[in-house]
Amino acid sequence: MKFEKNNELDQANLRIIVASCAISYVALLGFLPGRELVTYLPVLLYYAAFVVVSVIMRQAIKRWPGHYPARRIFGMLGDYTGTSFGLVVGGEAALPLYAVMVWINLGNGMRFGSRYLAIATVLALAALLVVWQLTPYWQQQPFVVLMLLTTSTLIPFYAHLLLERTRKATALAEAATREKSRFLAQASHDLRQPIHSIGLFTACLREAHLGEEERRLVDSIDRSLLNVSQLFRSILDLYTLDNGQVQPKWESFAVDGFLRELLRQNSEAARWAGVEMRLVPSRHWIRADPGMLATMVQNLLSNSFKYAAGRPLLIGVRPRGQGLAIVVCDRGRGIALEHQDKVFEEFYRVRELRDKDVEGVGLGLAIVKRLGTLMGLRVSLRSRPGHGTTVTLQGLPIVAPQVPRSNIDQAIQAGMLSGLRVCLVEDDHNVLQATSALLRRWGCEVQAESSPHGLSSDCEVIVADYDLGPQATGIDCIDQLRAQRGERVPALIMTGHDLDRLQGALQARGIAVLAKPVRPAELRAALRTLREEAAAPTN
Repeated sequence: MKFEKNNELDQANLRIIVASCAISYVALLGFLPGRELVTYLPVLLYYAAFVVVSVIMRQAIKRWPGHYPARRIFGMLGDYTGTSFGLVVGGEAALPLYAVMVWINLGNGMRFGSRYLAIATVLALAALLVVWQLTPYWQQQPFVVLMLLTTSTLIPFYAHLLLERTRKATALAEAATREKSRFLAQASHDLRQPIHSIGLFTACLREAHLGEEERRLVDSIDRSLLNVSQLFRSILDLYTLDNGQVQPKWESFAVDGFLRELLRQNSEAARWAGVEMRLVPSRHWIRADPGMLATMVQNLLSNSFKYAAGRPLLIGVRPRGQGLAIVVCDRGRGIALEHQDKVFEEFYRVRELRDKDVEGVGLGLAIVKRLGTLMGLRVSLRSRPGHGTTVTLQGLPIVAPQVPRSNIDQAIQAGMLSGLRVCLVEDDHNVLQATSALLRRWGCEVQAESSPHGLSSDCEVIVADYDLGPQATGIDCIDQLRAQRGERVPALIMTGHDLDRLQGALQARGIAVLAKPVRPAELRAALRTLREEAAAPTN
């Protein structure tokens, strides 16, 4: 939920502070030579009562926040009445209290807008005229009164001009942000589709019987696609972080299985980079957002593949304080001390002459740092030039182990999709063709549909794109098929849209989701899980 600043509460807090300062000033006047404290006692008593009322008003604002014009004007009247009382009773020695009037005027205008600035200005001028009528000293100094009246008019007028300029600039900035959001949302969806389909076509080629030269070409395509995909995901991650759209979704899971799956997904990239990955086994369970943590570790692995190619990589889990730390240690060229604090800044890269072919724009560690802040993790880096770099993700809470799902032998898993009946609904022809071809190579029986209209299927699993044109979504398609069958058929949505926006509807229906571009390993794992769900006995 987006945090909204309570300007009225801020004004109430400042009112109490200013009143306390006014009490201190008036009390000090009573101890000056030639003056008596009893003269200012009425002012002190009035201001003490004013502070009590201000505290009560502050609590009311805190309990009932919102825009209440009467409450704001009542606060202004109280401020001006208190200031005027001090100016009248205190005489010329209390003249510095006029600064409080300026604060009331500008404070209400800057916090609540030009309308309240105008109201405050009128009340300030009225208060000055009342003080002039009741104070002999002010009556003897007409030019001082004229100066104060002029100041109370010109300063708010200038503030009004600044407010208008700020309002227009803010409106333009918000409009630009909305346009940027719309553009990025559309570009995100449009760019994910070809990246997604190319990845699936490449996976189809890899499943075929290729010669050595052809396999090298497929590897080259895969490497280039991986670099594009990682850069694309980094830019989108940074965009969603800037918009405050990312909030942790806490889960408990075994850290060892989590890290092994990440290493398995990156095995091809590690092979291309000549990096031997080693994982220190761990029996601990942790509580974290698995998606965020996976993004953090993924970015660290990608950096090691780029800057420590041909060197071994070690990943371990160590107890630190009351929790655990994931440690990623490579033996690359290392980072000089003067760069180590800066590498977590966006777009900062430690460039060397031989880096001209290294992909990336310097977002990986910036995203790691910001995701770590969201999850309350401390991200630290140690590095020695020529000896490698170690990055630590510290602060993962330990939880009690849970009953794990039954482990299935890898040899059995390899054929787990054989004969699986899949209904695939995708309106993009290339994605439909690539996905159906890959599923068939995995042994699935695929019913490929480009539209949900008139759809009927006896499938075991439904796989649908979310955006199926202006008339229907993937969720509608799944609801329709489930209603036809009279059962909750296991289903998966693959989408290029913002997942947070869809999460509620998907969770309520028990629909799994994958964000495009989807890696073939992710799709295969999701389908295995859905097949197990379909085969599980219902209560």
